[in-house]
Amino acid sequence: MDNHGRGCTQGLQAMRKNHLAISLTIDAPLAQVWDSLVDWQRQGEWMLATKVWVSSHIRDGLGTCISAFTGIKSFGILDTMEVITWTPPYLCDVVHTGRIIKGTGRFELSEINPGLTRFDWSEEVLAPRLIFILISPGIYLGVRLSLARFARSFH
Repeated sequence: MDNHGRGCTQGLQAMRKNHLAISLTIDAPLAQVWDSLVDWQRQGEWMLATKVWVSSHIRDGLGTCISAFTGIKSFGILDTMEVITWTPPYLCDVVHTGRIIKGTGRFELSEINPGLTRFDWSEEVLAPRLIFILISPGIYLGVRLSLARFARSFH
C-alpha cells in the first residue's frame, strides 16, 4: 500500500462518534412537552440564536426534514436533519444531513408523574476527536441553556 492509500484510511479513522447528553425534569405533562418539542418552527423561541423551519412537505413524523440556522445574521452554521424514528409522545431520532454537522440526535421523554416529565437529549456527533474536544464545551453550554429556557417556558 502506498502512502496515499494510508493517508485516506487514517483520515477516515480520525472521524468518530462523540457523545453528548443532557437530562432534565420539566414541570409539565408528557404530552404537552412532546407537542412543544415537535413544534419545529417554534424551537427558535427557546434555542439560542437559532431559527428553525421545516424544509419538506412532510410536516411531522418520519421523513420530516428540518433546517436550523444557528448564528448571527449570515455568520453561523446551517444544520439540516431528517426524522428517522418517530414514536409519539416518547421518542424522536434525527440524522444530521448537512455538509458540516453529521451524526444523529435524539430526544426521549418519560413520565415521572402526570405533571412531571423527564427529557433526555443526546447527540452522536461525527467529528475528529480533537475537533470535538475543542467544540463540545460550547455545544454543551448552548444546548444546556436552550433546554433550560425550554423547561422555563412551561411556567
